[in-house]
Amino acid sequence: MSDLTKTAYSQPWWKEPTKDQWYAYTAAWLGWTLDAFDFTVFLVLIVPIAKQFDAPLTWVALVGTLTLWMRLVGAVASGWMADRMGRRAPLMISILWYSICNFIAGFSPTFLFLLFFRTLLGIGMGAEWPAGAALAMETWPRRSRGLMSAVLQNSWAIGYLVSALLYATIFDYIGWRGMLWLGVLPALVVVWIRFYVKEPEIWVENQRQQKEQSAEIRAPLIAIFKRQLIWNTVTACIWMASGFITYYATFGLFATWLTKDLKMSAAAVGWPLVFANIATFVSAFAWGALADKFGRRWAMIIPAGIGLLVTPLYLMSTDYTMIAVFFALQGAFAGSMYTQIPAYMNERFPTEVRATASAFCYHQGAIFGGLVPLVVTWFAVDWGFGFALPMMICSAAAICCYIAALLAWPDTHGQEMTADLQLAQVAHGPGDD
Repeated sequence: MSDLTKTAYSQPWWKEPTKDQWYAYTAAWLGWTLDAFDFTVFLVLIVPIAKQFDAPLTWVALVGTLTLWMRLVGAVASGWMADRMGRRAPLMISILWYSICNFIAGFSPTFLFLLFFRTLLGIGMGAEWPAGAALAMETWPRRSRGLMSAVLQNSWAIGYLVSALLYATIFDYIGWRGMLWLGVLPALVVVWIRFYVKEPEIWVENQRQQKEQSAEIRAPLIAIFKRQLIWNTVTACIWMASGFITYYATFGLFATWLTKDLKMSAAAVGWPLVFANIATFVSAFAWGALADKFGRRWAMIIPAGIGLLVTPLYLMSTDYTMIAVFFALQGAFAGSMYTQIPAYMNERFPTEVRATASAFCYHQGAIFGGLVPLVVTWFAVDWGFGFALPMMICSAAAICCYIAALLAWPDTHGQEMTADLQLAQVAHGPGDD
């Protein structure tokens, strides 16, 4: 261990990052947390919106599906911009995009108008994560990267918590339109990012080397499917697809299950979501510490396995206390099995294609996750199964795939991100340009 490293490790981990590193991380954190609010607010409004427009519940669930599908479009565009132009610009554009779309959706005169703007929101939603995650992970020191990855990813729960809390307390006063109008507030964050956040030094140096050596990667999306990266890409895609399916089968339709099948009020639905999301966020510190000590994969595999066992404890019950207690507990497990996605995904891929690779692998999973509300609602309503059984079967199968995909690729614990070119020869092989 070098003298510089010894000096850094002799102080508390939170004093190691510089002011600029904290600013960059905060920008990514705010973008992701506010992104979560703008998306999850719709999850608690599915039934009220269906009543407002006299639309079948399956059609309203389709809005969530289309929003998730459009994430891939925004993610791929954002990933390319982030790898070629920098991490900040796509982050700012994405926040403005999803904030404005949510605000406009609140004025919807018809169901088709709502569907159109919530679908467009998916582009901005997908664009935020790759730019923000790359910015945060490339900037943050290796020593506590696992911990801060967990805090970043699990802060989705804070956005969901705010949605649930507002639904439980003020929905009866402002209605679903007012809930959507609140989604414009994240746009204010863009001003702060513009003036205080810098590009990661790793990315800046990598760009300099690419230009100096005439080794620019003009088509990063193609590069991640070439022989050097293909197995990495495929296993990451399976990992993410199963993760999205798990989340929307357990958390995404929870409010709909309680509202539709168990006929519960807004307050009764909202409070279990509040407590589950608190548990999700608080547990991030434990799973993040585990990741920095024992590795990224085990910090995701262990909570996923426990979550598999917890799921039937609330889905197979109609007792409100049982549902509230075990669903809150689920927040610390199946709700927290995603903590190392920012760190593990960004450490797996070279700097030249990092944002594009993470964008595609992460958000192609949204295609599969987007099918969950549609398919589960179809079985629940049209086939008469109710929501609980389809939700449980879907989440159980997905968790097993999630664990298998993680075991298919080595851990990256302790890996340093570098500015060095790793794909120069591949990028200039036959047919690359």
